[in-house]
Amino acid sequence: MPMKNTYKLSCMFWVLAFLSILMVGTAFADNIKVGVLLPLTGKLATAGEIEQNAFVMAVDEINAAGGVAGRKIDLIIKDTATNPHVGGAAIEKLISQDRVVVLGGGCSSPVTRTTAAVAQEREVPFLVNTASADELTEMKRKYVFRLNPPASEYSGALVSFLTKVARMRTAAILYENTGFGRFGVKGFYKVRRKLNFRVVLKRGYDASTRDFRPLLAMVKDRKPDLVYIVSHNILDATLLMQQADELSLHPRLFLGSAAGFTLPEFQDYAGEASEYIYSSTIWSPSVSYSGTRSFYDRFDAKYGAHPDYHGAQAYAAMYVIADSLKRAKSFDPEDVRNALAGTDMMTVFGPVKFVSYGKKKQQNRLPTYLVQWINGKLEIVWPREVATARYVYPASR
Repeated sequence: MPMKNTYKLSCMFWVLAFLSILMVGTAFADNIKVGVLLPLTGKLATAGEIEQNAFVMAVDEINAAGGVAGRKIDLIIKDTATNPHVGGAAIEKLISQDRVVVLGGGCSSPVTRTTAAVAQEREVPFLVNTASADELTEMKRKYVFRLNPPASEYSGALVSFLTKVARMRTAAILYENTGFGRFGVKGFYKVRRKLNFRVVLKRGYDASTRDFRPLLAMVKDRKPDLVYIVSHNILDATLLMQQADELSLHPRLFLGSAAGFTLPEFQDYAGEASEYIYSSTIWSPSVSYSGTRSFYDRFDAKYGAHPDYHGAQAYAAMYVIADSLKRAKSFDPEDVRNALAGTDMMTVFGPVKFVSYGKKKQQNRLPTYLVQWINGKLEIVWPREVATARYVYPASR
């Protein structure tokens, strides 16, 4: 073959190779990588699964509507296993290997303490949507934002109700013997100091406990007006209520704290023992935010399960992230961070605007609610102006 033809073929080969690389690079660039950290295994796996489904549903909707400036979102979800060490390794992979431009998720506070520190160090914006430890937005971290209220604000509706309706003289406290449980007790003591009632019993229980009758018998002997239980695990919450019912322990007000008492499955498992149980919460499908009921129904239709506040938080967080990406000057993490800081929008979880107050920085502010299981439905009963049903009090059956 003549040298001239060989040279032409060689040039053509390299041109085609370059075009192939360019095409691959362009296709790769079409997707905007968003990383999400969730506990898909471990003790918070139930909440993690709800949030994963909500994130996926939101991204499917956003991409079907044209994505972000015509580019689709590539959602990369990593399991933290409800473990800080696993979570730390997961966020490093999302940033170093997957090259995400923004992060979401954050369910467990201990895990999120670790991952938020990494996000700050690596200068990648992180929108926390569930972890509630106050300190997460008190450390002046430029790249860390929070959608949900901090734990110290969860009791707002409860304090109002106990002040205006159900004035307590005595209370007993049972709590899971974890950092989460102890934090919940600490928050309840702040409520006690405001309202000046007496704690007649405080006991923690181990995660392996399945027979709560000895603890509940001690509670019954003290005859408290209020029984406060901190349990994030739905099995614990179910067993506690069923066994309390067996012992005919029916105080004037049973207050269950954390997701164990507000997940839809709680009523399914506990049955009649769930009736009239109160809980403080940060969201309900009955709230009047635009699109809330539609989201709830579509999630139910898609997954055959009801979303609780975890699902609403995750779904809202994904739309906040997408909104920030649309407004960002570029998809550089710094520009995305600046767009996130300027968020001012309504979601199914409520209005989102990151502000500073007290020690908090880049924290969204939202109201809280008191809910009660009435006739098998979780109803908002306080504040009165947004109630979906009248409270049942005293709640003894």
